[in-house]
Amino acid sequence: MLLNLLFVIIVFILIVFIVSIIFKHEVSSAKESDPAATSVLEILLTYSGVHALIFFRIAHYLWQMRIPFFPRWLSQISRWFTGIEIHPAAKIGKALFIDHGMGVVIGETTVIGDNVTIYQGVTLGGTGKEKGKRHPNIGNNVVIGAGAKVLGNITIGDNSYIGANAVVIKNVPQNSTIVGVPGRLTRQDGRKIETTLDHIHVRDPLMPSIRKLQERIEQLERKINNGH
Repeated sequence: MLLNLLFVIIVFILIVFIVSIIFKHEVSSAKESDPAATSVLEILLTYSGVHALIFFRIAHYLWQMRIPFFPRWLSQISRWFTGIEIHPAAKIGKALFIDHGMGVVIGETTVIGDNVTIYQGVTLGGTGKEKGKRHPNIGNNVVIGAGAKVLGNITIGDNSYIGANAVVIKNVPQNSTIVGVPGRLTRQDGRKIETTLDHIHVRDPLMPSIRKLQERIEQLERKINNGH
């Protein structure tokens, strides 16, 4: 009995070690991006985003081997377990971090670069029934906030930030922030957007104009009152 238990423990440790090496970029990304992550073991056992990526890498390999049915079935198994749906034909670079992940959908022709962070409820989807390339291209070092929808065959430039619940249907240049519905662009003066858990304090490009209009209205009201 003791030998059997020892054998199971050794096998478990070996599996964890192998998986941590194969998915070292994903594990490192989770550890760097999430302050709640305390160890490699915790990430491998409890992070649904990492689990979904493990399922995806296997399904994607089988898809490239042109094995019918099984890759899609495996992606659905992953969806049942993790709440994250990734089509096996999607192309995903290194160190993708899916935080929490529930409700994330990544479509068939989506292309994701390196060091991308995606939060819960994000959809990288299409806009119709057209064939061919119909899902977005996400550049390197992009952060997509919770609930954001990036739709259609568009490109999100490197180092960009998509704000929470934004709806993006047009190309986004590099080093930009997108907020609102539909998504509105704020340039970031060429600065790289840092991965952050703060989805609240994102600069809205319309707010300065609204403030100026408000100030102008107040000035006109004072002139009218002084005139009386």
